[in-house]
Amino acid sequence: MNIHVLHKLSYSYSEAVSLDAHTIYLQPKASPHQRLLGYSLVIEPTPTMLVQNVDAEGNHQQTAYFREMTDRLLISVEMTLVSNAFNPFGFVLFPFETERLPFHYSASLKKYLQPYLVREGVTTYVEQYARHTAASVRWMTVPFLTTLCRTIAQDYVYERREVGAPMSPEHTLIGRKGSCRDFAQLFVACCRSIGLAARFVSGYLYGNVLQENDLHAWAEVYLPGAGWRGFDPTEGQAVGNNHVYLAASAEPQSIAPLSGTFRGRARSLLTTEVVVGIG
Repeated sequence: MNIHVLHKLSYSYSEAVSLDAHTIYLQPKASPHQRLLGYSLVIEPTPTMLVQNVDAEGNHQQTAYFREMTDRLLISVEMTLVSNAFNPFGFVLFPFETERLPFHYSASLKKYLQPYLVREGVTTYVEQYARHTAASVRWMTVPFLTTLCRTIAQDYVYERREVGAPMSPEHTLIGRKGSCRDFAQLFVACCRSIGLAARFVSGYLYGNVLQENDLHAWAEVYLPGAGWRGFDPTEGQAVGNNHVYLAASAEPQSIAPLSGTFRGRARSLLTTEVVVGIG
């Protein structure tokens, strides 16, 4: 199928300001199952320079530089991707002992995966929750991931928050509610608590009315023999071809869709529009 995405971010300022460099993470990454058919980026005011980068974690990064004063900033992205169906469990864990938890990554892998093993957000309560889930499936690796994913989706209340930082994993665990970002970070913390390399992913989702008009977030886990594999604890299932992958990071705050600062005394107002459909 072809997925079409329109994403607009519009800032208005109460008086003219000077814009510093702005970093944009709104261009999809390459995937074996998805291919970009068309992509356009409109920035107003027109930047004096737009630099296309690949960041330290392999994400497409665009940096815009400005000179003129302005009372508004518009970022508008439109994209169409062909997204082919695939079996998210079409892999073999190797070495075979990694089929059970806990296991150790090889020394050669671990040096690359270290940022995704940092136990940030892992508290005693989070680790106990993860270990209880693992024990319920006899410490089998893939059943742990699918059960954790499904349990969060079934037992937690989804809430959409327009503003505000994500909740800590323990806060989400105790409150049994959160946004897709909160669920993704809880999933990542649970995985890291038992030694699985995991990272946060930002993108879009087609087919869920709660998510089609907003950015979506999920998690990826590095599995030996399978590489990075996506799990969506908001949906309660492994990531398939209805997800559009923008960026992934060990630190969610580093891949915000748009980040930057302005100089001046103005007040700013942000409005957003996201539309995901079949195109």
